[in-house]
Amino acid sequence: MSLHKEILIARHLKKAVFKNTAVYIITIFIGILLLYAAFSGWENYSNQNQTSEKYQHESREDWLNNPDKNPHRMAHYGNFAFRKSTPLSVFEFGMEPFFGNAIFLEAHKQNSANFSEAGFSNSMLRFGEISIAMVLQLLLPLLIFFLGFNAVAAERENGTLKLLLSQGISWKQLLTGKIVGVASAILLIFVPTILVLVFLWLLLQDFTISSDETIKMVLFILFHFIYLIFFCVIAVLVSAASKTSKKALISLIGIWLVLTIILPRTTQAIGAYLYEAPSKIQFNSAIEKDILKQGDSHNPNDIHYKAIKDSLLRAYKVDSVQKLPFNYSGFIMTEGEKISSRIYNEHLEELLKVYDQQNSFSKAVSFLNPYIAIRNLSMGLSNTDYGSYIDFQKQAEIYRYTMAQKMNALQVKYISNKKPGPNDKPLSISKEHWADLEEFHYEPKEIPAILKSEILSVISIFLWIILLFALLRIAAKNLKAL
Repeated sequence: MSLHKEILIARHLKKAVFKNTAVYIITIFIGILLLYAAFSGWENYSNQNQTSEKYQHESREDWLNNPDKNPHRMAHYGNFAFRKSTPLSVFEFGMEPFFGNAIFLEAHKQNSANFSEAGFSNSMLRFGEISIAMVLQLLLPLLIFFLGFNAVAAERENGTLKLLLSQGISWKQLLTGKIVGVASAILLIFVPTILVLVFLWLLLQDFTISSDETIKMVLFILFHFIYLIFFCVIAVLVSAASKTSKKALISLIGIWLVLTIILPRTTQAIGAYLYEAPSKIQFNSAIEKDILKQGDSHNPNDIHYKAIKDSLLRAYKVDSVQKLPFNYSGFIMTEGEKISSRIYNEHLEELLKVYDQQNSFSKAVSFLNPYIAIRNLSMGLSNTDYGSYIDFQKQAEIYRYTMAQKMNALQVKYISNKKPGPNDKPLSISKEHWADLEEFHYEPKEIPAILKSEILSVISIFLWIILLFALLRIAAKNLKAL
């Protein structure tokens, strides 16, 4: 099937677009924004990862350089878990500036992440940083509407539309040609942006890339391309349905405002209202309350732990904990850590269910708004979404629990039950044991987990594609020249 007519129409539109001086000014402005976004993304990524690597190494060295001491003291001495950014976060900041990237890990206590970029920045960060993803998702659709608002409406206004249709050009050919023309114009920005993006992405990884990161990058580019084509189609369809270019422009600006600003903010507010989450104080208070119900491992007279002590004395047929063949205090600390961690995880799962409900509401709205869909996918692929933050918290908690229980196990095995005298050395073990605990390394979510969590957004993108084809067919059959 020949596309000669569609190509001619696309070329004509492209030439007409670039006769407008304002298009060059806007294009240059967006180009400058993209360069700034690439520079700031590179700087943020480099600074954060260098800082994380530096302090993770220092934290490890501090841990290993501790002298001989009681392992329980080491458990309270604690450790740090740092979260490194992924290469794609250079282009999509997502929620990363507002979530912490370091957690202090200690026995009997679960801490949240601290040291977010927003906490150390001026108030302008609250309005959002300029990233390449933001330009692609917010500004390029607005540019597409500016390029395409008069694609058909102008032809109707000056009388050439009726002439084109009378010369044997069908509505299908006309709409297709106009869409291709708008798309080819916007690709002059999109393609160089992607080339720069890919080069920076390769440079950040020293040109050694994993298959997982490659798939993430390919999907990142593909979904953004589909997203921009969607706006090209909308621009041409609205222009074709409008009697004047002015009405088309007003309609398109209204659509842009609703899709990119009003609906996303409204969705977040409604989700938080429908599924209200407890405050941090309420969350921590509920955990402490439930832990106290189970007992206090530091209180020798606590009913729960006294029952454990009595059962141990009966089992080993001794009359005091000093005669047990292992360190009683370490055994109790192990039990206490199990209980407190179980209670914390139970409360955390309940809290995450509430957040999942809020996020599910937002993801469901992606069927009405492609901007929300691409935003979720973009943050997910770059590991800058809320799910990645929670994944970091969970990995850090697993490490914290392992650390605490390893120290408790060392205490059980090597520390005597007999208290040292006033002139004796404190009970301790060799510092060589500190190396038994491996260093923390954060592992970002891989592509299967990301696609699973963002399946609604992926489905909505494909449904929007189907809808656009359907709208084109309907428009081609029903539009009139006048």
